Amino acid sequence: MQTDPATTGSTHRKTPGIERHADRWVLRGDWTLQSLCPRLKWIRSQLRSANPDAAWDLSDVGRLDSFGALLLWKAWGLREPAELVLAAGLQTAFDRIRAEADVPPPVRQLDLLAPVARLGDKILRGGYAIQHFVAMVGQVVIEAARLLQNPARTPLREVSATLYKAGITALPIAAMLGFLIGLVLAYLMAFQLRNFGADVFIVNLLGIGIIREIGPVLVSVLVAGRSGSAFTAQIGVMRVTEEIDALSAMGVSRHQRLILPKLVAMVIAMPLLVLWTSVAALLGGALVAQLQLDIDMGFFAETLQRVVPVENLYIGLVKGSLFGAAIALVSCHYGLRVQPNTESLSANTTKSVVVAISAVILLNALFAVATRGMGMPGR
Repeated sequence: MQTDPATTGSTHRKTPGIERHADRWVLRGDWTLQSLCPRLKWIRSQLRSANPDAAWDLSDVGRLDSFGALLLWKAWGLREPAELVLAAGLQTAFDRIRAEADVPPPVRQLDLLAPVARLGDKILRGGYAIQHFVAMVGQVVIEAARLLQNPARTPLREVSATLYKAGITALPIAAMLGFLIGLVLAYLMAFQLRNFGADVFIVNLLGIGIIREIGPVLVSVLVAGRSGSAFTAQIGVMRVTEEIDALSAMGVSRHQRLILPKLVAMVIAMPLLVLWTSVAALLGGALVAQLQLDIDMGFFAETLQRVVPVENLYIGLVKGSLFGAAIALVSCHYGLRVQPNTESLSANTTKSVVVAISAVILLNALFAVATRGMGMPGR
C-alpha cells in the first residue's frame, strides 16, 4: 500500500490524500482549490503514477470543486473510469466538466468581408465623432451668442483661471524651449552660411522661420501636450464622477461653464505665448550668431526689423489664436466622450493630445498655402 506523507489523524481528516489498495485507488479529504494548493505538487505526482483504468473510490471525499474535478478528469484521460465510486453530491462537478468537454471547439471560417466590415465600422465611428464635434461647436457658438446678449453672465472667473493655468504657468517652459530651439537652429545655420559667405542671412532665416512657422507650431505642440491633456482629463473626471450630469440637473450649460471659458482663454493666451516663445528663440539665435559669426546682437535686432516684414508677425499671432481654438475644442470634445471608467479616461486623454497635434500640423499646412504670398521679402 502506498500512502502520502500526511498524518492520518482525525485532525487532518479534511486534508486531500490519495492511497492505493491493491488495484483500487482511494481518495479522501476535501479536493478543493484551497485544500489542494499546499500539497498540489505531491498530488499531481501521485495522479501521474496512478492507473486511470483501475477502480477509483471517492466515497471518502468530503468536498469537490471544479478545480479538483478537472484535476482528476485529466488524470483519467478525459473520461470516467469503468469502476468509479462517488460520494453523494460529487457527480455534479464531473457533469459540468463533461459538458464543457463535449462542446466542440468553434470552427473559424474565413470571412472575406471581415476587413470590409472593420473598415466600415471605423468609418462609422469617425462619422459619429465628427457629428459630435460639430454639434459641440454649434452649441458653443449658441452659448457665445447668448452671452453677447447678456454679458453679465460671462464666466470671467473660469476664463481667468484657464488663462493662468494654460498661459502664465507655461511661460517658463515655453521660454526655455524657444531659447534652446533658437540656439540649435542658429548653430546649424551658421556652419552652412559661413561656407557660402552669407553670414548675414542668418537673420532672415531665423526671423521668418521662427516668427512665422516654428514659434506657433512649437507653442501649439507644447500646449496640446500640457494644457490640452489637462482639459480632457478635467472634463473626463467630471464625467466619471457625474459632475456634468449634476450641472445639467441644475440647469447649468456644460458648454457655457466648461468649454467656452477654455476656448476664450486659449484664443487669448496662445498669441501671447507665441510672441513670448518667438522672442526667446530669436534671443538664442542672436546669441549664437554673435558667438559663431561675430554678428553683433544690436545689428541682429536692427536687421531683423528690415528684412522680416511685419506681416509675418501678424500671421504668427493669428496662427496662435487659431491653433489655440483647435486645441481647446479637440480637448473638450474628447473629454465629453469619456465613459464612466478609468480606462476610457486614459484612452481619450491620449487621443486628444494626438488629434490636437495632428490638427495643428494640418491647419499650419493649410495656413501656409493660404498665406504663401504674404510677408515674404522680394515679392
